[in-house]
Amino acid sequence: MTSLSRSVLAASVGRPAYSQSFPCEPSTAEIGRRFVREVLGVWHLDNLADRAALVVTELIANAVRHTPCHEIRLIVGRPTGTRLRIGVVDRAPWCLPTLGQADDEDESGRGLFLIDAVADGWGYDLHGSAGHPWAKEVWAELRFKGDE
Repeated sequence: MTSLSRSVLAASVGRPAYSQSFPCEPSTAEIGRRFVREVLGVWHLDNLADRAALVVTELIANAVRHTPCHEIRLIVGRPTGTRLRIGVVDRAPWCLPTLGQADDEDESGRGLFLIDAVADGWGYDLHGSAGHPWAKEVWAELRFKGDE
């Protein structure tokens, strides 16, 4: 089980972030939700927990379903004093996320629609050189008041 109570080295520059690698499998969604809730507790941003849990569940589900990866990296950070960013990094940069069209009878295909509905923004970044990316990070951001 992941626990943030372990000692963590703090960087003297940049914005706070936690990250950890997990297997790219459906059961990781539950672990990811706990991880995000723990991070939000450390930062006293518990009021974002439900939306963040939904976002991380869908990001992990998309990586599991749409990539051949065996491992993903979950990143929870604060790029500014008023934004929380949740990202999932996988090594399948050719599998780019798109808003699909799910029919009423479809049992899946709505993950990015859910993220789009609850997040204040989402997208993806490629990692590596311009012509040769080695990974991608699919992310979503939630805004909060700076004094929280």
